[in-house]
Parts: sequence; structure tokens; C-alpha cells
Amino acid sequence: MTINLKALYGNNWQEQAERYEKIREGFQETFGGSQDAAFFSAPGRTEIGGNHTDHNHGRVLAAAIDLDIVGMARKTDTGVVRLRSVEYPRLDTVDLNDLDPRWESSGSQALIRGICARCQKLGYQTGGFDCYTQTRVLKGSGLSSSAAFEILVVTVVSHLYNDGAIDPVTAAQIAQYAENVYFGKPSGLLDQMAASVGSVTAIDFADPAEPVIERVGFDLNAYGHALCVVDTGGSHADLTSDYASIPPEMKAVAAFWGKEFLREVDETVFYDQLGEVRKAVGDRAVLRAMHFFDDDRLAHEEAEALKVGNFSGFLEMVRASGKSSVQRLQNVYSPANPIEQGITLAVSLSERLLGRHGASRVHGGGFAGTIQAYVPFDMLDQYRAGMERVFGPGSCYVLSVRGAGGTKVER
Repeated sequence: MTINLKALYGNNWQEQAERYEKIREGFQETFGGSQDAAFFSAPGRTEIGGNHTDHNHGRVLAAAIDLDIVGMARKTDTGVVRLRSVEYPRLDTVDLNDLDPRWESSGSQALIRGICARCQKLGYQTGGFDCYTQTRVLKGSGLSSSAAFEILVVTVVSHLYNDGAIDPVTAAQIAQYAENVYFGKPSGLLDQMAASVGSVTAIDFADPAEPVIERVGFDLNAYGHALCVVDTGGSHADLTSDYASIPPEMKAVAAFWGKEFLREVDETVFYDQLGEVRKAVGDRAVLRAMHFFDDDRLAHEEAEALKVGNFSGFLEMVRASGKSSVQRLQNVYSPANPIEQGITLAVSLSERLLGRHGASRVHGGGFAGTIQAYVPFDMLDQYRAGMERVFGPGSCYVLSVRGAGGTKVER
């Protein structure tokens, strides 16, 4: 896919043109000149529904957002990928002659290596390139900066070496492989799929090899609400073990019936044998399975509500999903660090500020990072001020949905 600045950024295209020019300058300073180089962009994502359902083959509702990572890249004949970013000025290098998994001094190196290895295994061409990036997707904020980076790299490989032939679903699967196998983070496919496909999408992962994707028309402005994400200041950097505990606990419940994933288990049978399951796998695993069944259903019902314009019903479902994440999924703080509970505090404060209006919930993987809120326009200034008094200036972001996923960008 190729798109121009005006189509991608709308009324903000001139500000973005200045940003792109700075990226060009950085590329020139790093790699010498910018002839034959091209721009690429991949968005962050917001999870609307389906909190930790994707890795057990559940349903989700997600959207690409207007915060993105942009890279300028140029093909080389060296067989080496060189990448530098504004945020991390060290130069990462990956020799494509050695793509075996290994310990890497940089997460970027691991992801690049994994993406190129998977592309080759799937029959796509790879080769050396130089790339200079700048991101507005906050690292560790729950907006999935890692998935945005992965989709950017896949998009670069697709356009530089495969005439843009890697489709969005395959791009997401390649990115997830790199994160799982080379980076060691056991994520589902939600983050990469939302960043790759773009817009608001309902995704059914019953068969992750062929996920069912449906675009959902959702103009939040028409309902007089803003979509906010509040950064509580906690980082996801040391929370891999917390994330990693959720999929196997859900799968342990599924294994009670000889199944691999909870999506394969009959919910009625689960509740009929709840006592036996509890004795076999423990209370937290059972609670997390209860969350899966409800949030899998809620993600589907949220999409259906939006299709018919039932926004009040949608907000009720958002609240129900958030309550389930707190009580049953238990991903609002790390058990290893109970003193830090920024997510719980932010949700509690958000509920106080909104009263009976809008809705809020934990956002993304949880344990630290961000919450998501739907805020009526006439309450937005008050809401933002109230959240930023606690979490700091600039911590409350008003997001817009982006129609495009990973794409080449024409000036």
C-alpha cells in the first residue's frame, strides 16, 4: 500500500511534512544522502475490546491510531540491515547471512533478525537496507510501540524487495513470529494485526492462520465523545513474566478437557465442572478463564453494537470488560510490585471524574502503562486536567483512528 501525506494525516499533514523532513535530515547525516530512499509509516494501536483473548484464539476489537513510527529506508547491496532511530541513537546492525535466534544487545536487532528470517522461510526476498526512524508511539505505554516497529520493518522489506506483495495479515503473522521466537515475548496477534490492517477492525482468531477480519465503521465524533489514553507512567519493560503467566493459565484450564485453547472449550461445560477445574488448576487460572469467556463474547457484541449505532450499549460493555479485567484477569498491577498500582489508581480516578458518563478500562496488556477512556466532549477539558494533576502534564492523549496500516508514504 502507498499513500500520500494529506490522505494519511488529514489536516495535520503540514506538521507531519516538517517531521518527515527532519527524518530525512537524520537519514542523510547517518547514511549519507537520501537519493533513492523512501518513507514508510506504521501506526500504534488501541485495543477496544478483547483484553487478553487473542492468544487463546478469541475475538477482539481493535483500531490503528494516529500516533505512528516513520522510517526512511534505502536498499543496499551489503546484505546488512543498519537501523538508527532518533530515540536510540546507537546504530543497530543485522547480518542477513546469520539469521539464527540469538541473544541480542538490542531488541530492535532481535526483531529485525526474526522478521527477515521469517520472510525468507515464507519465500519472500530480503536484502540489506539502511533505515532511520522516529516514533510518536510511546514506548511502554500500551499503544504497542513494538508492534508498530515490527510492522514498519515488514513494510520496508515488502516494498524494497517484494514490490509491496506482503499482505497485511501475513505481515502481522511475520511480526508476531519475530516477537515470540526472537524477542521472547509470548504475545497474541492482536497488536500486530491492528497495526498492519488499520482502521477499526473486528478480528476472530479461531484459526490464527486465517483470521476473520471485518472493518467496523466507528465515527466517535458523531457520538460526541473523545477517545483518551492516559499514561500512568509505569513501564512494560520488566513485566514479561506477568504477561507470560496469562496464556498458560488459560491453556491449563483448556487442557482439563484435552483442549489446547479456551476457544475450543464449551462455556457451559466449564461452569458445570467449575469445582473440579478449580482443584486441578487453581483459582487464578479459573478466574482468568471466566474473563476469557466473557471478554471474547463482549468483543463481538461491542462490534455489533457499533454497527447499529448502539453507543450507550457499547459503553456498558466497555465498563463490564474493564471490571472483568480488574477482578478476574487481574492485570492491573504486578503481584511482584504491589506498591505500584498506577492502572488501578487511574481507573478509579477516571470513574470519579466521569461519574455516570463515558467509560474507562485498563488498556492493552496491563500490569502497568495506560488506561483507555471514552469522554464526552463537554467533559474533556475537566477530565484531562483531573488526570494530569495526578499523572503529570501531557499524560492524557486524545487519539484519532487511522484508516491505514503499515504503508509506504509519498511526499
